[in-house]
Amino acid sequence: MDDSELFHLHLISDSTGETLQALARAALAPFAKATAIHIHPTVLVRSPRDLEPALAGLRKYPGQVWFTVVDPALRDQITATCAELGVECTSVLDPLIVALGHALGELPSHRPGMQHRMTPSHFDRVAALDYAISHDDGALDGDRLERRLRGADVILTGISRTSKTPTCIYLAYRAVKAANVPLVPGAPPPAALLEALAAGVPVIGLTASPSRLAQVRAQRLHSLGRLSPDQAGAIGYADLDGIRAEVADARLFFQRHRIPVIDVTRRSIEETAAEILADLSARRVAGADRPALAGEQ
Repeated sequence: MDDSELFHLHLISDSTGETLQALARAALAPFAKATAIHIHPTVLVRSPRDLEPALAGLRKYPGQVWFTVVDPALRDQITATCAELGVECTSVLDPLIVALGHALGELPSHRPGMQHRMTPSHFDRVAALDYAISHDDGALDGDRLERRLRGADVILTGISRTSKTPTCIYLAYRAVKAANVPLVPGAPPPAALLEALAAGVPVIGLTASPSRLAQVRAQRLHSLGRLSPDQAGAIGYADLDGIRAEVADARLFFQRHRIPVIDVTRRSIEETAAEILADLSARRVAGADRPALAGEQ
């Protein structure tokens, strides 16, 4: 497919462009023809010189323009060029900023990149990321682990390959201190986990279908040990019957201690994290009388 057959979407930002990229991904997701769309991002547009490459690209490949630019002169230049070429352009955050301005009774600041400034929330995210890394797979032992787990916002537990680590890292980006404590076959749950649970620290169990776990574990062994997928699947760690027993034991543990469960088989990391954040919010609002999570038995 050549460029003349593509739909062109131009994203122009005076900051990193992350907001526009996220909006584009979300907006394009429902469309089957999304693969026939060429996205042209231009970021850190703070001057007419910075804007020139974006407008040159727009003239060469006309298409819709989405922008997040606060400088009035640059905005005028973008809209004038779009009008000249007969293409649509949208300042995507304007409706939200106007609505918030009315509600807050405040005029917005015309400074680019304000969402990326160094605020207390930025340092909260850094601290949460450090916490997640230092508590990955129960990295500390004994009393040290128990003391640190009591400082967690949430503890994720489950058997191997249930997405505990990436979910903790994603939650850290949301400034949530998440600890990862694995359940090991044939070993009792860590005493520090039970102590934190008894102390009221939120604990959430992650699980997945045995067949999916067997596939993921076999691939993991294959990538680490240069085994064929069939050879990797025959090893105990990736043995389907063994995984079924692990999943069943974990489910019994969750049920015994009234730990809510999320099945991550068909969930993305973002969806799992959203479910966890919803649960934490419900706990804050209702205390111990929280609604059950999806998948909780």
